Amino acid sequence: MSSGLPPHGGNLVQEALRLGLKPSQLLDASASLVPFRPPKVLQRALKQSISGSALRNYPDREQQELRQVIASWHGLKAEAVLPGNGAAELFTWAARDAAACGVSGLPEPGFADYRRALACWDGAARSLPVGQSWLATWPQPWPFPPAPDQVLWITNPHNPTGQLWSRASLEPLLQHYALVICDEAFLPLVPAGEAQSLLPLVETHPNLVVIRSLTKLLAIAGLRLGYAVASLERIKRWQQWRDPWPVNGLALAAGRAVMADQAGMVRWLQRVHSWVAQEGAWFHYQLSHLPGVLPMPSSANYLLLRGVDSLLDLRERVAQRGVLLRDCRSFTGLGEDWLRIALQDRRGNRRILRALKQELH
Repeated sequence: MSSGLPPHGGNLVQEALRLGLKPSQLLDASASLVPFRPPKVLQRALKQSISGSALRNYPDREQQELRQVIASWHGLKAEAVLPGNGAAELFTWAARDAAACGVSGLPEPGFADYRRALACWDGAARSLPVGQSWLATWPQPWPFPPAPDQVLWITNPHNPTGQLWSRASLEPLLQHYALVICDEAFLPLVPAGEAQSLLPLVETHPNLVVIRSLTKLLAIAGLRLGYAVASLERIKRWQQWRDPWPVNGLALAAGRAVMADQAGMVRWLQRVHSWVAQEGAWFHYQLSHLPGVLPMPSSANYLLLRGVDSLLDLRERVAQRGVLLRDCRSFTGLGEDWLRIALQDRRGNRRILRALKQELH
């Protein structure tokens, strides 16, 4: 990762200060969240918790109720589920196990937080270069043969490319690694993406960890909530390592309410999938008609934009117009000629296009 670059998008406050604007004046397309307000059942749960005792009382250290509703949603045992302070906290514990196993293979360009987590434990890592062109057909086969590494990190769909890997090509990998960590943070947002999830394999493969985030799906980045699914032994070990209260009471209440409402979750997912399918295709088509840039195909709610030359100046000029795009230099293997754009609603996507057209023509 290039020195001095933020490893994440969503630096709204810092960018607003830098640009001399208010955060409300910016459209943040550097963070890939759904463009809707969180589900009403979640909002109600937060209000009730604030007016009740959730702020005064210590949160449940075992997160029992939240674990149970997540497990029920996926058809798992509650003991196999561990809620976390976002997926990022859980990567830290996955990395501790990974460092103890040996060298980690990291498909790159990839999410910088994996290397951050491994560095906490002096974990060794090796880059697996992902090709910089791909077809717009999903799912695709995993592009690497089994390697001599002891650990494999998978992001499905891949971040930042948006490629969706098939479960059929991922499952055989479990026979070749001491530990496989699969980050499915964006998978619930992908239309028909659940068919490629490795969650059904966790019970029979103790060397598999699947990590998910509710941040992107529910637009609650400020609340911080994710969960891991792994063997009972691994989950117990992680519980012994972590801080006493890693998930706050408001996050527990909100997550519990939204995940317990299974009918509501089905409706929410249908809304999200319809948005990704319709807006993703429309936005990609519109971007493909801009001069000097090439939008790459993506199964997810974000896509990469490749330039003929450096896009850093374009990113800055667009930011001056109130639109934040993701600087991709923090993704190992991507340089100044790449930007990542998070899908918005039609109004937001039109605003992004308008800013880009004004600067590219």
